[in-house]
Amino acid sequence: MSTIVVLSGSPSAVSRTAALCAHVSDRLRRAGHEVAALRARDLPARALLAADTGHPRIAEAVRLVEEADGVVVASPVYKAAYSGLLKALLDLLPQFAFAGKVVLPLVTGGSPAHVLAIDYALRPVLTSLGADHVVPGWFVLDRHITIDGGEVALDPEHAAPLHRVVDAFASAVDARRPLLAAS
Repeated sequence: MSTIVVLSGSPSAVSRTAALCAHVSDRLRRAGHEVAALRARDLPARALLAADTGHPRIAEAVRLVEEADGVVVASPVYKAAYSGLLKALLDLLPQFAFAGKVVLPLVTGGSPAHVLAIDYALRPVLTSLGADHVVPGWFVLDRHITIDGGEVALDPEHAAPLHRVVDAFASAVDARRPLLAAS
């Protein structure tokens, strides 16, 4: 069984990005993966901003990423890029924290104009962290994500392509796992 960390970089308490992460996590669990949720907003702000990797909660976040076979990195788009909160977390990970892992970038935003944030802002950082397999990412418009009483719903027309991307990511994680065990 593969272990996947789903990392939400949203700073908001009620967040469509976090809701999307919950939806993706459920799909991955149903496919037989062990999934750990990591919400950057739940980490202690002082330790995160000071890059205090000795803080127990920060060290636990780093450990989760290090032990994962795959990582989903999700963020809302702010000013044509991923969130500053996500950047703070990514900055304190070891230089090659994503080496040997499959990584799926997911981005949410209010306009289709923000879709380029995946390839021009987020993908280079994921690659710089050593990810040698960043699968094609996916952008979800905020209006296609509904949160009602804690239940997450995606617009059915837009859920199907997202599910294909998530399933392809899961398959890539599964295919890579035997290679890592052999090394």
